[in-house]
Formats: sequence, structure tokens, C-alpha cells
Amino acid sequence: MTSNDKEASIEKGIGPYLETQAEDLTELNTESGVNRAYELKCHLILPATLFEPSITDTFCIRIGFGRYQIELFVLTGFGWMADNIWLQGVAIVLPQVQQELNPVRVEFATLALYVGLIIGASLWGVLADLIGRRVSFNITLFLAGVFGIASAGSPNFTTFGALVACLGFGVGGKMISGALYLEHIPGSYQWTLTLLSAWWAIGQLVASVVAWGFIGNFSCASDVPVGQCPKAENMGWRYTLRLGALTLLMFICRFFIFNLQESPKYLIANGRDEEAIKVMEHLARKNGKSISLTLDQLQEIQGSATLPLRTMLQVVKESFSHLSLSHVKPLFAGRKLAINSSITILLWGLIGLAYPLFSAFLPFYLRDRVPSGNSAVSVTYRNYTIVSVLGIPGSLIACAVVDWTRRSGKYSFGGRKLVMAVSTTLTGIFLFLFTTSNSQAAVLGYTCTTSVTSYMYGVLYAYTPEVFPAPHRGTGDSIASSFNRITGILSPVIKIATTSAVGALVPTRTGQPIFVSASLFLVAALLMLFLPIETAGKAAL
Repeated sequence: MTSNDKEASIEKGIGPYLETQAEDLTELNTESGVNRAYELKCHLILPATLFEPSITDTFCIRIGFGRYQIELFVLTGFGWMADNIWLQGVAIVLPQVQQELNPVRVEFATLALYVGLIIGASLWGVLADLIGRRVSFNITLFLAGVFGIASAGSPNFTTFGALVACLGFGVGGKMISGALYLEHIPGSYQWTLTLLSAWWAIGQLVASVVAWGFIGNFSCASDVPVGQCPKAENMGWRYTLRLGALTLLMFICRFFIFNLQESPKYLIANGRDEEAIKVMEHLARKNGKSISLTLDQLQEIQGSATLPLRTMLQVVKESFSHLSLSHVKPLFAGRKLAINSSITILLWGLIGLAYPLFSAFLPFYLRDRVPSGNSAVSVTYRNYTIVSVLGIPGSLIACAVVDWTRRSGKYSFGGRKLVMAVSTTLTGIFLFLFTTSNSQAAVLGYTCTTSVTSYMYGVLYAYTPEVFPAPHRGTGDSIASSFNRITGILSPVIKIATTSAVGALVPTRTGQPIFVSASLFLVAALLMLFLPIETAGKAAL
């Protein structure tokens, strides 16, 4: 390319990228899992901190982080919030469900929830890569809200379990919300993806406060025998599950109030350049800015025509006609990416088992090792609320340290991997210390501390979509989330297999599951240090 050609390309807004035009732009880059044409287009439509400031200032569309992204942040946060509302909400109401409906094993409700979560996590992410992000983003909250409200009217335990499974199917699509949000923000604001975890903590807080108010005041006493608690005196758990109305309100905000745009990265990955430009123009108008990107600029990169505008039905038909492993293989293209994807998925699995295992066997430990103290129902849910409140500072800490890792200088200390490893190690250590508790105050103290230190989830939620390339991000998130739910389902299975229907467990072994949980966190922390890809300071493709 001559100097005159370079100047001409710079005027067009493509700059030095076209010096690679002699390359095969359709060939898969084993380092990133995407082809070169897609990389070049991404560097045009969104700021990429991997390149020199002069290049990004000249050639990237300066849409920035404005009104559209702020509104999308809130609506994406609703997905995080709903996820934990229902994970915690179902767990919180189970004691009262058992008192009233008298199931053989109340753990089957948790099992049903995880079955729904697994199916939802597997389906919604794959659909997001096939037909776009918007469908999964919107419909998941609708399903969770409808079935959440319906579960409150369950006449028996079988119906309750079935409705909870359907609820889980909707909630299981939460991960795709983060992918869509990530693909609408500039690289310098990727730290806000970690801030979304604050909504997760808020969801737990909402569930705890609602349960404290309803279950604490409209439930049978804890000493009432199972099966002898009439519905009329035990309406608290049913009122709590009316949180489905709040979830439906979130759906209304997403679908009817906000004009959600499809991910521009998804569109260009599927050859829909003209639609991607229309999306970018909408974002610019929403943020009070203007853009000058043209279809010719994108086409000049690849040297081929873009696909014509198509209806949603045409997109769905074409996507499913090519259904294959085409979105899975690129996640493992090349040794480095394959190792990183494998470890990332394994981390989700380890943490997915560690947390539920601790929660499942905690009641046995408290019963056998810690004096009962004040066992009133209201006190139990008060403690839930205290622990939930302290989860919010943990999310803010995660956001702060992720932001620091994006800077250069004395405040840069190792990136995502080190931050995750330190947090996970602290969580494991405090769970080991938890087994020394011999009073209710000590139990509450260690649980609160663990709630603060377990901000690795927030960083992992940011790292996972960042490390998967956008054309295959939904599938990657789907695999990670599915494995997280698959290992999580082992917790109620282990509990059912090792305890009797009345909750009998060998007293000397009540601490063993907690030791296993703590060990899983430490193993996960070690694996985090071996992740070969660091995403701090890099714009996600």
C-alpha cells in the first residue's frame, strides 16, 4: 500500500487496518477465535484500547458511554437481580413449604430448580448466537415472573416442583444479559460489567427483606410438626413468591419501555453490516452524538457485499439450517484459547458446587455443633438480611479492584486473575475458620465475612464474556453457566444420598461437607493463576 493509499484509507476511517488486506481475512485466528475481517470491523465500530490512542481517536465511532448504556446497565442489572431473587427465594421458603406440604424430601424442589436452570442455561446462550441476543434478553424475565407467581399458588409439592423448574428455565438465561451489555459499551467501561454483580447482591437482599417481612409474620412457629401447619396460618412463603410480580415489572421495563437494539458485534459477525450501522446510528442519537461510518467502509475491509436486510423469521430459519458445533470449536481454537476456555468452564463448575454444598449442609452443622439460641423464624430471616446487605460492599470492592487493574502505574497489581484468586482464597480460608464456630454470633460473623470476600463471582462474571469472542460468546457463556448448574445439582443429590428424610446425619461428619466446600474454593483459586489469558486493559472482541 502506497503512502497515498494509506492517506485515502485514513480519510475513509479505516486507517492502517487495510494494510492487512492481502491476508485471508476469513481465516480463523487461533489466538482470538474469530476471523481477521471481524477483528477489523470491531476496531471500527467500538473503541479498542489495544491500539494507539491516535488511531482510536481518529477511526473509532465516539459514541462513548451515555444515556443508552446507562439505561441498558440498569435493565441488565434486572437480570442479575432476578437470578438471585429466585435462587435465594426458593431456598428461603423451603422450610415453610416442608411444614405445610409435607414432602418426602423437600430437596427435590432444589433439584427441580437446577434442572430448569441447566436447560435454560444450555438453550438461551446457544439461541443468542443463532438468532441474536434480544430474544433471550427479553423472554427470560417474562418466564421467570409468570412461573414465580404461579408457584405461589401451588396446591401440592409436585406442582410446586414443576413450577419451580419452569421458573429456573427462565432464570437460566441470565448470562446472555452480560454478553449483550458488554457488546454495547466501549472497552474503557468494561469494568462496569463487574459492577453489575451489585445487582446480584441487591437481589439477595430483596428476597431476604421480603421473606423477613412475610415469612417472619405469616408462618407457623418453627416447633409446629411437619404436616400439621395449615395453609391459612402459613401464607408467608406464598406472599414471598409473589416476587414474580416484581420480575414481570422488570420485563415490562425491558420490552415495552426501553428500545433495545441488537448487538452490533453479533450483526457484523453474521454479515449484517447494514443493520449494524443502523444500530450504531441509533446509539449515537440516544447519546446526543453523530457518526460518519458508512457501509462502504465495512465492505472495503472484507471486499465483499453485506447480506441484505432480512426478517426475524428468515434469520431463524437460516440459523437453524446451519446448526452445528460451529460456535463451539472456535472457543478451543489454538492451544492457548483451548486451555483458557477449559479452565474458565472448570472454574464455574467448582464454584457451582462449592456454594450450594456449603448451603445444603449448613443447617446440619448448626444443629449439631452450635447452641440453638433464639430460633424464632423472624430472627432467621433477619440474619439472612444482614448477610445479604454485606454482599453489596463485596460487589463494590470487586468493581474497584477491576478498575485498578486497568490502569498503569503503581495501582496496577496483576489483573483479573490475581484479583479472582485472592478473593477465592479468602473465601476458602474463612469457610475453614467457620468450622470453629461455637456460637450463633460466630456463625453470623463468619458468614458475613464470607459474603464480603466472595466477590470473585463479580470478577468471574466480567472475565468470562470478555474472554469469549462475540460471535461465539453466547455459546461460551452457555457452556460455562450450564456446567455451573450441573455441578450445583450435585449438592441436593449428595444431601439426599447422605441424609435421611428426617435429616439424620452422623454428627461427627457434619463438618466434612463444609471442609470439602472450602477445599473446592482453594482449588479454584489455584486454577485461576494458571489462566493464560488476561483481559484487564483490553477491549473485548
